[in-house]
Amino acid sequence: MLQPFATFAARFAECAGWPPRAAMASLVSAQGLRNARGLPLRVVASAGAPALTYESRTFESGALEVREGEWHDLFNVLAWTAYPLTKGALNARHVKAAREDLEGGPPADAVAANRGRVRDALTLFDESGALFVSSEADLIDDLRAFRWRKLFWEQRQRVRASVRVFVFGHAMLEKALAPYVGMTAHVIALHVDDDFPEAPPRRQLEIVDELAAAYMADPARLRTPQDLAPLPVLGVPGWWPDNECGAFYDDASHFRAGRTRRR
Repeated sequence: MLQPFATFAARFAECAGWPPRAAMASLVSAQGLRNARGLPLRVVASAGAPALTYESRTFESGALEVREGEWHDLFNVLAWTAYPLTKGALNARHVKAAREDLEGGPPADAVAANRGRVRDALTLFDESGALFVSSEADLIDDLRAFRWRKLFWEQRQRVRASVRVFVFGHAMLEKALAPYVGMTAHVIALHVDDDFPEAPPRRQLEIVDELAAAYMADPARLRTPQDLAPLPVLGVPGWWPDNECGAFYDDASHFRAGRTRRR
């Protein structure tokens, strides 16, 4: 789950303790990261502002708020380095959706606390999102239909050959430090060319970032959290030792047959 971030995080190996903001700022600068408006990203101290203000600061001035000593914020910086286009598109979409919520609505602080469905979906993906990338359309269908045993066990070799899963959400990356059965990501499924799995890892990341950014920028997509497909991440072949046994996928409490209904 953490492998795509290893190259970027290697810069922090030189730090004697927890990477300070200066080290994170150096990484951001070295990568030439910019927001959707083309403004350079700047790592700054957290102002403790509401989510709406946080997203606006990043969009309007390129200020990326970071708390030192927090895995959550460190992984957010790494997510920007790995998926700069997608993070930028998500940030821009957040601000646009917030403005739409405000038009003729309640005060800004109320909107920040009671965001609309679009911002719910954006936040869910930003925190717990992943990208399920496949050159085989029927495997994407199995994902969306909750056919977990068929997908990850009966078609295991096909999945290994033609599917790649990239964790995006910084909260999910934090959970990956101590994985547990029940971890569930919320994914966007992307169909790619047959030669994608043969591309070098860095090129795969670039392709995925371009495709996910285009998806994120489309106002017709990701209108509600239900547009994201749940994925029990420990079922991905190679991500958890217990999934080398078919019985692992018989646990209905983890590999559910459908969405959980909520009031």
